[in-house]
Amino acid sequence: MNHKIIKLSRNTHNAPQNTIHSQTVAFSHYNNISAQLPIDPTTNKIVSTDIKEQINQCLSNLESIIKSIGHAKEDIIKINIFLTNILDIDAIDDIYANFFQDYYPTRMVIAVEALPIDGALVQIDAVISNGEGTHPQQPCQLIKMARNTDSAPKNALSTQTVAFSHYNNITAQLPINPKTGLIISDNISEQTEQCLNNIKAILESINVPLDDIVKINIHLKNLKDIDAVNEAYSTFFPDSAIARSVAYVPAQTVTIASALPMNALIQIDAVVSHGDGTPPQAVEDRHDIVIRASNTDNAPQNSMSTQTVAFSHYNHISAQLPINPTNSEISIGNIKEQAKQCLQNIKAIVESINHTMDDIVKINIQLTNVADINIVDDVYVQFFNNDRPARTVIGVSAIPMNSLIQIEAVVSNAEGTPLIKH
Repeated sequence: MNHKIIKLSRNTHNAPQNTIHSQTVAFSHYNNISAQLPIDPTTNKIVSTDIKEQINQCLSNLESIIKSIGHAKEDIIKINIFLTNILDIDAIDDIYANFFQDYYPTRMVIAVEALPIDGALVQIDAVISNGEGTHPQQPCQLIKMARNTDSAPKNALSTQTVAFSHYNNITAQLPINPKTGLIISDNISEQTEQCLNNIKAILESINVPLDDIVKINIHLKNLKDIDAVNEAYSTFFPDSAIARSVAYVPAQTVTIASALPMNALIQIDAVVSHGDGTPPQAVEDRHDIVIRASNTDNAPQNSMSTQTVAFSHYNHISAQLPINPTNSEISIGNIKEQAKQCLQNIKAIVESINHTMDDIVKINIQLTNVADINIVDDVYVQFFNNDRPARTVIGVSAIPMNSLIQIEAVVSNAEGTPLIKH
């Protein structure tokens, strides 16, 4: 691997610290921020039982981390909000609107079964722009491009798409008809199609094809709907002749939400390659930078997703279940064994593209029993030698294949992906 670009992990005493993960991990032109709970860093305890005070604390912690690395909240590209009660969304939005005021990042909101600390009602993580890059990149005044289209649903508290450098992040799309502003139906297949059509409309508005998506996140209310979702999903991917010729599908994670905004059955967000970059980067044909998708036989394969999709200076790893790749069955055993299998699968994928676990910048863990996190951590720390990634942990009601755990990752990619030679 090429070590020219440095991964930069940092912490500040002005926000809660955790020995298991870094508060922020920067690589190239992005920072990944660990999920912030409503913990007062001076007492290391939950600030209050009031949802508004909790959201204020989460945002305060987030802002303290961002300021500690010389950035501002206006540099936030993507916000993920995890609630234990979806009815709290109105209280969240009141605080949120005052926090951002002029510019709103892309956003995802779901209710989950549980959060890592008893009494926590909300948790927030974020991705922020990093125009100065990481050593030895030279700082440059890259422009953040926040855009909306009337062809997809608009939300006063989020931007549909925010591009920075070579990536776009798309706000989580609900199955809303943009003409009526209402959920289209109670049919899961139709709702899936509407979410994907909304994403497609946003991408077309910025002249980007659907097959430029490198990572898809599907949030489902009912696990039993997964087959119907997959059937609808497969009509959208691959979307072009080039993608069909190589059977390209993005990396993917499925999360079972306790509830979704507007009582939706499904919500989908996406991470998109952006080959032409944002000014003042030189404009190139967006397909001149290669999306490099790959699978290895040493980890479980899935026809609906690619194990790892690299673009420019990042790799996106599909969520890994505790599946033994030799027999495609869930690892029989307790949470410790399942956690180990998930991490071994990620390691096999990472090593197959000539990287190491220490190249990971962000880890997301789902557990059916969030209290298992202490057991998981005993296994987790054995897989990293140096600065650990930023991290988010949530408790969910179910995971595909009746698993106890599921883990996904974002990996730094110092060598970048190549240009097509003409």
